[in-house]
Order: sequence, then structure tokens, then C-alpha cells
Amino acid sequence: ILCLVSAAAALDFKYHHTEELEEYLKGVHASYPSLTHLHSIGRSVEGRDLWVLVLGRFPTQHKIGIPEFKYVANMHGDETVGREILLHLIDFLVTSYGRDPVITRLLNNTRIHIMPTMNPDGFEATKVPDCYYTRGRYNKNGEDLNRNFPDAFENNSASIQPETRAVMDWIKNETFVLSANLHGGALVASYTFDNGNPATGSLEGYSKSPDDDVFIHLAKTYSSNHASMYKGTGCDNRQTFPEGITNGYSWYQLEGGMQDYNYVWGQCFEITLELSCCKYPPADQLEKFWRDNKVALIEYIKQVHLGVKGQVTDKNGNPIPNAIVEAKERPHVCPYRTNEQGEYFLLLLPGTYVINATVPGFKSMLKTVEIHDNTGNFSALKQDFSFPEVSDQIRSRVASCPKTPLYQELERASAAVKPTVHILVLVTAMLVIFK
Repeated sequence: ILCLVSAAAALDFKYHHTEELEEYLKGVHASYPSLTHLHSIGRSVEGRDLWVLVLGRFPTQHKIGIPEFKYVANMHGDETVGREILLHLIDFLVTSYGRDPVITRLLNNTRIHIMPTMNPDGFEATKVPDCYYTRGRYNKNGEDLNRNFPDAFENNSASIQPETRAVMDWIKNETFVLSANLHGGALVASYTFDNGNPATGSLEGYSKSPDDDVFIHLAKTYSSNHASMYKGTGCDNRQTFPEGITNGYSWYQLEGGMQDYNYVWGQCFEITLELSCCKYPPADQLEKFWRDNKVALIEYIKQVHLGVKGQVTDKNGNPIPNAIVEAKERPHVCPYRTNEQGEYFLLLLPGTYVINATVPGFKSMLKTVEIHDNTGNFSALKQDFSFPEVSDQIRSRVASCPKTPLYQELERASAAVKPTVHILVLVTAMLVIFK
């Protein structure tokens, strides 16, 4: 037992390669078996496990009413700070449980999934650390994993990689509500959309989601609790980010990104956290990075309890999966649906909303709710829906959202307009010339 406790406690500030990382995670799980669950969601191209440590009062399975949260780091193998601070976050959570009342309540009411590395092959391939760029950014097949997901705006031609497929399946199999992926090379909290078209405001240089207000709040929550990100000074004189946040598209357009995929197809609000100007800084700086991010990491997790949650049931009290539940006037391009337990989670800022629950084939049910900031209470507002006309015999399952670009028709319509405009301009010019 003493050996196991020692293994879990012996986390120093250095870079942990694959074997050391696995040993640490296994040691933590052995030391805290009732608080943690360790599993691999898949393997990298070179066969390395993609480890996830789950923490919470019920770590092995989803419990009704308890939201699922995740952190993912090191999807670019040469961006390394996130990989290490997530290990220290694990250490902080397990050693604080039962001692710190805030962390205890957080873990009792949240199921937290932590993946220290999504690209272990890239990390191991980075033999000479560099502040700016190495081949270790990519996976073993030379693919950028943050350009590898299905895209809501374009047909992504990239071949889906094993690491990407594992994360997609993971998202599909869990009811994730909130997430962040940790990167390096800048100091900013970036939020969806990363891609866009005229329908989302790309012509104005900003790609706005229906939940833009929530995303701004989430990004500010992290930046304002970070030691310096909120200052928005960036990493050089050319790059500034007011309040330490940016819309992804406004920063630079990105196709096949993970945060857009989470939001559109995973029903999970995700932001991208750029944590260090230097992608792979010296190990002696890791302790400062942990101190700079510690409070922000915890405060961001608490935001999973924003908004409203509940169950949709039939006349017999049985859960109805695939019922559509959304706030009026903020529909998602792929409607948000209940899980197998009939649960829904909607992240919403404090205010008054009308929640619309729909079981296809039946009349929608509307309920007005007054939402307060319940993050300090570690529980979103609870609002259930019961459909007295629906029973097991007459309800049918609804197919999940397709994996094709959901804005494709809008793009075609937009493209179809352009030749007409060009022809009108040309005809007008010819008339002027002949006149």
C-alpha cells in the first residue's frame, strides 16, 4: 500500500514519457480505486494506448443528473504543457478529495475525464524540443489531428486517423457537456466556430454559433482566472487578444477542428486553450505553468453546471431517448437530443428561457424557466418533461445526425448567387461602354 501511495504522490515537474505517464496513471488508480477509473479509448498509429483517467464519486459509469466533463491535451505532439499540467491536475484532485470541501463537492457532482495525451506518437517523435515547430506536431501518419475531424461547413477530405476515430467514438459513447482541449504556441482561449460561411458571419470575419454568449463566458472564465491570459498581450507585438479570448474563425480559419466537431455532433461545448507561447518549453518552467493555470482549470470545470438539465419521460415514467430539447431562438444545426436515459443538458447563462421539448410525431412541450448561476451549487437547474401521450409501444427511435457538412446547402446557395452578381455587373458595364 505504501508503495502505491508513493507512486501516486511521486509526481515531479518534468516531462513524463509514455512509460512514466502510464505508470503514474496506474499508480493513481491503484491508490484511489473508488474515486478513479482508468481505461484506454483506443490506440495510436504506433500502438500506444490513449489513456483516460475518470474521476468522480461514480467514476465507472454515467449517473443520471451528473454531467460529464473532459480535458484533452497534447493532440499536437510537440505542444507539451497541457500534457503535464493535466497530470498535476489529477494529483491535485485526488489528494484534495475529502480535505477540500470545494473539490469534494466538485467530484461528488461531476464526472471528470482527463486525457493527458491524444498524440503520444507525436510527443515521442519530438526528439529536440522547439518553441515554434517540429514534425512531432503530427501523428505517425503525418496528419494534423486538429484538421482531421468531420467539418460542419466543408467536406473534409483528410483520412480519419486512429486517434481521431477513438475520440469520435468516445464522444459518441459519453454524454459530454463541456470540454477543453489544451494546446501551445499562443496564450489565449479560443471558441467556436473555427470554420464558417456567410450564414455564420464569416464575411464579417467572425463565425458566430447560436450559443456565442455562452462560449464568450466560457472563454472569459478561463482567461480571467489565469495568471496572465486575461491581459490579452499575446506572445508578440503583432498579436493581441482583448481579455485573452478570441473567436476561432477571427483568429484564423480552420477546417476539421475538434472543438467544432464537439459542439455540432457531440452536443458538447468545447473551447481551445493555448497555454504557452513556447510550444515545448524547458521542464524547469512547468511548475510556473501549473501555478498559472491551476485556478482556471478548476473554475472552468465548474461551468459544466451552468444552465438547465433534466429528463424526458413517457406516460409510464420511462426515459425517452432522442427527444429534441433546445432553448427557443437558439437552435443547433444538429438538434440536441436526449441520451439513452432520456437526459438533456443545456449550457445557458442566467436569464429567462423557453425550453422546447419535442418527441417526433407528438406536440412539442414548452416550459419557461428562470436560470440562475448555480455553478457554486454544483447543479444546473432541473426541469423534467413528461409526455403523457407517449408510450413504449408507439415511440420510435430517431436516427442520429448525419456526418456530412450541415451548412453545405447554404454554401451552395451562397455560391449560386455569386455568378448572377458577376453577370449583372458585366452586363451593366457593357451597356455603359456601348452607350
